[in-house]
Amino acid sequence: MTAPDAPVGSPLDLDLRALYRALLEPRVIEEKMLTLIRQGRLAKWFSGYGQEAIAVGTTWALDDRDYILPMHRNLGVWTTRDVDRERLFCQLMGKEGGFTNGRDRTFHFGLPEKNIVGMISHMAAMLPVACGLGQAIRYREEDRVACAFCGDGGTREGDFHEALNLAAVWDLPVVFLVENNGYGLSTPTEEAVAVDDIADAADGYDMPGRVVDGNDLLAVMEAVGEARAHAREEGPVLLEMKTFRVRGHEEASGTAYVPDELIEDWTDKDPVDRFAATLRNEGLLDSDEMEALRNDLESTIDDLAEWALDQPEPTSTPEAERDAVFADAPDPALPSPDADTEEPRFIDAVQDALWTAMQDDEDVILMGQDIAEYGGAFKVTDGFVEEFGAERVRNTPIIEGGAIGAGMGLAIEDLPAVVEMQYADFISCGFNQTVNNLATTHYRWGQPLNVTIRAPFGGGIGAGPFHSQSREAWFAHTPGLKVVIPATPRDAKGLLRTALADPNPVLFFEHKKLYRSVRGAVPTEDYSLPFGEARIAREGTDATIVTYGVGVHWALDEAEHQAEANGAELEVVDLRTLVPWDRETVRQSLAKTNRLLVLHEATRTAGFGAELAAELGEIGFKLLDAPIRRVAAEDLPVPNAKPLEDEIFSATARLRPTVEELLAF
Repeated sequence: MTAPDAPVGSPLDLDLRALYRALLEPRVIEEKMLTLIRQGRLAKWFSGYGQEAIAVGTTWALDDRDYILPMHRNLGVWTTRDVDRERLFCQLMGKEGGFTNGRDRTFHFGLPEKNIVGMISHMAAMLPVACGLGQAIRYREEDRVACAFCGDGGTREGDFHEALNLAAVWDLPVVFLVENNGYGLSTPTEEAVAVDDIADAADGYDMPGRVVDGNDLLAVMEAVGEARAHAREEGPVLLEMKTFRVRGHEEASGTAYVPDELIEDWTDKDPVDRFAATLRNEGLLDSDEMEALRNDLESTIDDLAEWALDQPEPTSTPEAERDAVFADAPDPALPSPDADTEEPRFIDAVQDALWTAMQDDEDVILMGQDIAEYGGAFKVTDGFVEEFGAERVRNTPIIEGGAIGAGMGLAIEDLPAVVEMQYADFISCGFNQTVNNLATTHYRWGQPLNVTIRAPFGGGIGAGPFHSQSREAWFAHTPGLKVVIPATPRDAKGLLRTALADPNPVLFFEHKKLYRSVRGAVPTEDYSLPFGEARIAREGTDATIVTYGVGVHWALDEAEHQAEANGAELEVVDLRTLVPWDRETVRQSLAKTNRLLVLHEATRTAGFGAELAAELGEIGFKLLDAPIRRVAAEDLPVPNAKPLEDEIFSATARLRPTVEELLAF
């Protein structure tokens, strides 16, 4: 609902019949769902019974243009935003015709046309996303806010604090709404939260904080209306809505762990009954009118629920499900065969790709630690803030998860986001946002997310176990992420330009050792290169080495040695991208050489080479004249001392003898 001009606490200025109906509708739906649970006709339900005033009051007090990021007890958000009821009931029942096509449950989806961004199961994960939405609103100078819900238990998550801090530092128009219902599953809030009022956290982030009676509809509306006004003009607000969960965490868990007198006390504070009493006492709506509204709603909801239960289960095909993982990406603009070239370093090619992309598209936004005036840990963005401004080149606090989540919010608003990890090793602190939020969203509800995570990675520079890791296999194992690892300046520029235009999350790994040690021919014209197309880095006939990143240079050096020492001709295949990866080019090379060695810098066990070997063993078994061999790092943390890294840990220590064994088989 559009926020009223008059104070929302003035009952005479509201459409009270519509407001009461809005509050009553989710209650009637709750009652129907609980009946279906008892009848064994519905398997699971996360009840918001007794908490309806928060969802309904918040949504009513906000503008329809404002974003809401609700949780699974906020049915009233969806009904008050007038979401299509038939589709909503199919979604709630897990039937054909729901919003996620059977790919996720209940409220785990978003509706961009309603400015609703739904939750994932990981608590507080959507709060950084709200920061990104707020950042987009500020960037475009729009009169909107983002309001993100969080439970009391979720306020102990790091995402909660990262988001509050980011919103405060950047003065973002975000209302953080904590729904404190007394329990996190079975754990009482006082056993998980040290303070009496979670709203006190606002003091630590220099923002207003307020405790609100979450069972008082008019109090909720007043608080949210005032918070919205503040957020629009001055920055974030933290609201703590005190309420109580009178049902189980979900119905199967029950409430045996809750003292009976506590439920009785909060039942007396029921928000629907309280608002009804207010209306009756003020002579604004009588009992007959209320009964008529309830009867009408019960009839409508009963018909909807029974209709939805009769709908078929969602069906699909493997092809359709695979196609749903990624949004369609634009075709790359290949360089012309006779294009003029220059010989930049690897790092220069990365920098040029970012620079030209930001010139071409004024909506591209960079975020990361120390990337503005300092130019980044490796100086990739040196000079960018002077050219493009602080609104597009933004230093973040040390919040890997918060920055990635904010990138998702920008992408929802069609602002391509580039998030730099200072070192790829630190992405472990942003793992949840990457693999559970970014990776799953398009499959679940069709939202494209143009987020590129730049990740300087790899060893060989004596940087030890926390600045040298190769963790690409983590992300290649996660459906919904594209994984790119260039080996040459030409590919670094062309593949990064492709990533920046791709409406899907891309992990772009840049090997630190290659930054200033490798030069190569790069077209001077604008171009991009396709994902999923390997290149033959060296022709050969006696064996194939398939690799990527710095491994390409190791393989080329070894191939030169074998040619000079033994007359053996090794073919080197540079995958360039791991997701997607080019099976056919590797198979064709194997058909020519009949021997295959898989090489990578990452540790051996469960490295991406294991996937390559297994897949080629299936599709190329009849082509093999020898067992597939793997060369990778030892299963150790990366040692700091160079002798330990080079002579024991590194794959290079085992490459030559393994190649010679393969050729001799």
